[in-house]
Amino acid sequence: MIQAFIKNNYEIVDFNEKADIYIINTCTVTNMSDRKSRQILRQAKKTNKNSIVVAVGCYVQVAKEEVEKIPEIDLILGTNEKIDIVKHVQDFINEKKNIKIDNVMDNKTYGDFGSVTYTEKTRAVIKVQDGCDRFCTYCVIPYARGRVRSRKPENIIEEIKTISKNGIKEVVITGIHVASYGKDFSFKYELIDLLEEINKIDGIKRIRLGSLEPLLITNEFVSRLVKLEKICHHFHLSLQSGCTSTLKRMNRRYTIEQFESIVNILRQSYEDVILTTDIIVGFPDETDEEFDLTYNFLKKIKFYKMHIFKYSPRKGTVAANMKNQISGNVKEERSKKLLELSDINENEFLDNYIGKDVEVLFEEKDGDYYKGHTQNYIMVKVKYDDNLENQIRNVKVIGKENLSLIAEISNHNN
Repeated sequence: MIQAFIKNNYEIVDFNEKADIYIINTCTVTNMSDRKSRQILRQAKKTNKNSIVVAVGCYVQVAKEEVEKIPEIDLILGTNEKIDIVKHVQDFINEKKNIKIDNVMDNKTYGDFGSVTYTEKTRAVIKVQDGCDRFCTYCVIPYARGRVRSRKPENIIEEIKTISKNGIKEVVITGIHVASYGKDFSFKYELIDLLEEINKIDGIKRIRLGSLEPLLITNEFVSRLVKLEKICHHFHLSLQSGCTSTLKRMNRRYTIEQFESIVNILRQSYEDVILTTDIIVGFPDETDEEFDLTYNFLKKIKFYKMHIFKYSPRKGTVAANMKNQISGNVKEERSKKLLELSDINENEFLDNYIGKDVEVLFEEKDGDYYKGHTQNYIMVKVKYDDNLENQIRNVKVIGKENLSLIAEISNHNN
């Protein structure tokens, strides 16, 4: 959306600065997300009472009537309307015209922004699909984003070729449920087919995958994936629980035994693979015994990093009406225990890299350091006088600081 406004000659300023128009892209994945969205919407109007405040995105889509009661908002747009956000804002400026938010479930095709991409300094985030058909019992996202819609492969490839010509070296392949890419096409074309095409594009050095459905990882999929030299050896597999009974209540479609076999496939295929995950604690009816199963499973798997979420009931989902909702204190205790385990795992993993050479794509300068990531997504910092931005360099790890590796430029750089 930022890029779409830039393309139409709008000037982008920092959110805390005075602006004529404020766009708040709302989130609804948790109750906290809803609350933060409301707070930021109100904050914008306080910065400039004469501004146009636009609420767009998932919270608007699932809670339209609630959003309409927030007096600071001038224009509301759902997830379908994002694609034409500049037009809708200009229409509002000219005619003070609000629009009807469509039912996202009626949308059958991918809403493509075209040649507009969100780029950081060294990487571009490429969204390849939208929507989700999984309907996990805790999740409101299918109601906010609709059914699976995949972006045409030729549009994706053309965009990445353009990005490459502009000097971007890394692309992140993302979506709401990336594993479903292609399932809505009338012809057979899956995520692995797309990745094989992207791997051929000159100039792109790294292809990073966003969050993945674990069941995507099969022997067949990985046998093709390992042949792609640009694929980053970092996989974020959304586990959610280490207890099969809890997974079943969540409508996750695998057991912990299946998940462990998926982990083994990746670790046997990539010697330096890094695995990260999401975990929900305090899901309805999660007993102490079930939590202990989760804790012990996570201890066994040893993820590099875990994102821990305390279960948040979402209106309209199956889990919100389940019995035996867990108290906040219990969720807090369980969350703390898993966060401590995550920190232990991360520190142990980083310790194993001290003294080793790694390859880093440097992104930006932070104080005295240039910082960037290894191919398997470890943060590395280097003190260096010359500009390292958007360069891939070999470095030798000499220590660690605040869960980042500290390194120096290796002598054998080209």
